[in-house]
Formats: sequence, C-alpha cells, structure tokens
Amino acid sequence: MNNRAINWSIFLLLSLTWGSSFILMKIGLEALSPYQVASLRLFSAGIALLPFFFKYIRQTPVNKIPVIILSGILGNLLPAYLFCIAETRIDSALAGILNGLVPLMSLLAGFFIFRAPIVRQQLLGIFLGLLGVVLLFVVKGVDTGYWYYGLWIVLATICYGINIALVHHHLKGYSSLQLGSIALFFCAIFGLPVLMYTGFFHLLSGPEIPWRSLTASVTLGVLGSGIASVLFYILINKAGALFASMVTYALPVVAIGWGLLAGERISFLQVLCLGVILAGVYTVNKAKR
Repeated sequence: MNNRAINWSIFLLLSLTWGSSFILMKIGLEALSPYQVASLRLFSAGIALLPFFFKYIRQTPVNKIPVIILSGILGNLLPAYLFCIAETRIDSALAGILNGLVPLMSLLAGFFIFRAPIVRQQLLGIFLGLLGVVLLFVVKGVDTGYWYYGLWIVLATICYGINIALVHHHLKGYSSLQLGSIALFFCAIFGLPVLMYTGFFHLLSGPEIPWRSLTASVTLGVLGSGIASVLFYILINKAGALFASMVTYALPVVAIGWGLLAGERISFLQVLCLGVILAGVYTVNKAKR
C-alpha cells in the first residue's frame, strides 16, 4: 500500500472515530448521567494513554506542565461535560454540525487572546460560519430548550478554539501524543472522584449493569479521545497539518449519518446550514494557505 492510500485510510478511520463520538455519547446517556458519561470518557482515555504518559512526563519541562493541564481542561475536560449535558436535549447529529465551528473559534481566540492577525477573507469565513449557526437555530424555531442546550455546544467549541490557539502559541514543538497523554492523565484524575460521587461504582454492583451505555462511554474515551489522538499525530506527520485539518469537514457528515441510522430527524434545511458553516471553515482555511 502506497503512502497516499495509507494517508487516506488513516483520514477515513479518524473521521469515523471522531464523527462517531456524538452518537456514542447519546448511547451512553441512555442509562448514565451526563456527568458519568463524560467522567468515564476522560478516565478511559487517561488509562488508554497511560504508557505514553510515563514516557513523556520525564521529557517535559516542569514549567510546561501547568500549561498542558490548562490545555487538557480546555480541550478535553470542559467540552466532555458540555457536550454530554447538551445531548440530553439535542440530537447527536446536530451536536456534530455545531462542532464544525471549532476552526472558526480557534481563529477568533487567536485574534482576541493572542492578537494574531486576521485577513479580510478570514473575516468572511467567520461571518459565514456564524451565519450558519444562527440559521441552524432559526430553522429549529422558537424552542428555548434547544437554544439553551445548543449554546452549551457553542461554548464547548469556544473551549476547543482557545485550546488550539493556546497550543499554537505556547506548546509548539510538542506532539499531540505527548500533550494528550499528559493532559488526559490529569483529566482522568478529575474524572475518578466525579464517578465516585455520582454513584457510578454502586451502579456496577447492581442487578442490572447497563453494558450498552458503559461500552459506548469507554469506547468514546479509548477511541474518541485516546487512539484518535495518536492517529491525528500520525496523519500530521505523514500528510501534513493541512490535510489533517480536512477532518473538520468529514466529522459532521459522519455524525449526520449515525443520526439518521439512529432515527433522528434531520431536515434538508439543517444540512444546508451545515453547508454554510463548512463554507465558512473552507474560506478561513483557504485564506491561511
């Protein structure tokens, strides 16, 4: 198999893995609370990357550890809880569509926090992306619950965006595997007491263990947060950051596909809104080249 075929295979596997995260959260929420699903995801991811943690923690300067922990909070911990809370009320496919905002939020975070310059074409991309989100909410109609929980996902994308800008400006030169294994170790430490406090381990000793939700949540952590980080790092090294960033376009498509299979209602107008959001992302990425 040549390098081009390998790169596309990794791309498709990564798109499927990350794009499936939203439906896995929905399955996890069938029998677990949003706090349990998110905590189990973080704990599982931290355990999955534990061998890399022991390798990289010795190679990492002590003064960078607090920054990496902050990166983990912004890029893993807060979004994990925000997405799970949001998906108690909104469909997984719509969560995947809103997740398409991440590149735009990264650009805005770089501008407002780190004073990174923005060119005119990027402003057009930001406008298109935000317009797509507004239209997505308008299409749903006057549903305060949907608006409220949908905004939790927008907040999660802001966290992702700030984290990407933080890594770009303060953690350059460190691989995503190095950053991910260290960040998720500390996220796992946070998730464990949350599991204990919410009665998760009592649930495991009960007469009816919710294996479907447990399996989905652990898979979400091991694959969605753990192995996917490794795949993304490999893809960047083999095919470049630009090719790897194209995963952004595939995630909502995979999420919509899973949503349709799960019986979620997805209208043509919602797909059209996704097109507007991705057009904004494309415009921003094109301006970066």
